[in-house]
Amino acid sequence: MEDRVSGASPPVADDARHGSAQLLVAQSSSQEDKAPRKRRKRKRKRDRKVFAQGAGRKPTPGSTPAVKIFNKPVVAPRPPLHSDVFAALDLGTNNCRLLVAVPTAPGQFRVIDAFSRIVRLGEGLSTSGRLADAAMDRAVDALAHCAAKLQSRQIRRARLIATEACRSAANGDLFLQRVKKETGLDLEIIDRMTEARLAVSGCESLIERGTDGVVLFDIGGGSSEIALIDLSRGKRGRLSSHIVAWTSLPVGVVSLAERFGGKHVTRETFAAMVDAVADLISEFAERDRLKHVARSRNFHLLGTSGTVTTLAGVHLDLPRYERRRVDGLWMDSRNVDQMIERLLGWDFEQRVQNPCIGADRADLVLAGCAILEAIRRVWPSQRLRVADRGLREGILSELMGDEGVWRRTYKGARR
Repeated sequence: MEDRVSGASPPVADDARHGSAQLLVAQSSSQEDKAPRKRRKRKRKRDRKVFAQGAGRKPTPGSTPAVKIFNKPVVAPRPPLHSDVFAALDLGTNNCRLLVAVPTAPGQFRVIDAFSRIVRLGEGLSTSGRLADAAMDRAVDALAHCAAKLQSRQIRRARLIATEACRSAANGDLFLQRVKKETGLDLEIIDRMTEARLAVSGCESLIERGTDGVVLFDIGGGSSEIALIDLSRGKRGRLSSHIVAWTSLPVGVVSLAERFGGKHVTRETFAAMVDAVADLISEFAERDRLKHVARSRNFHLLGTSGTVTTLAGVHLDLPRYERRRVDGLWMDSRNVDQMIERLLGWDFEQRVQNPCIGADRADLVLAGCAILEAIRRVWPSQRLRVADRGLREGILSELMGDEGVWRRTYKGARR
């Protein structure tokens, strides 16, 4: 059996034995040809199984070692590498968010840990110009949870950012010194252009082929970033390289709600919110840079914020928020009009009771809708795509791209 499988030939003593051997081989071959196909298949499987089980074992005394029939070495699955882990943290005016991920296919990654909490760091900032003590305490507590998650892993690279609240507060730098002392996290305050670029990078996978132009907006707690992306000549390189104009409005859902009121919003109050934001956009000198594609069927809006994801959840009548159903969802202008009208018809308690809004967003969601409505007034489009992603995903994409993890065959990423 071993000689036949391994390919070795039996020794020959003389011509007579050689002839007998040939006769035996011919008879054996003839009998094997007559055997049913299923028997031969079972026999081959049994042979392979024997050698697979015996491979690599030390022979016991008196036994015959299994014959190695393949020269190709067996490659064991690659174990997870701690150095393949990347992290991104975004401390905003309203939320504290963390993502920890490993790269997978080129341009993609898989999230292995996450954290998100509404902290309202910018509460009262629009009137006092400073971060309030209670707001800072909430943020530090959330950041301590993030620090514990990061310390439990060996992170290859991480970027920890703070945005508008820390950027505009008189005590923003002092607050970040406290964060470093109490949690060990060293956060950087990024400028508005960097914030807009990261939001674009985070949504790159949602831009379809054939798109001529996109107005991407990120409605935050204290500011709202808008980027005009021109793809009419085709996409080359990173999506952020196609930004032809951008602006950062000094208004977000927290600051707008504090100015006009968020709990009890009349239609007149809502209209005043829209007008206030539209006035800010009118100061954006380059707002017409996409005028040549604005009427194209391949032009659309892309929103990345709690406002648009909340609208999408209400639109789908979800019993609880589901990211997989919301991220990437298309809404036409009629859908958006209906959802805003629906929310305007609800009082504060009804907004609280909706599972996609809840108590944390009930006093902010209409302020977000007002910012969205002002954007739609300046850049009217029949289509809006919803993105439940943004700065953190943009950070991760840029970190992994800079490290070159997608330039090699990434066998260990799909685990």
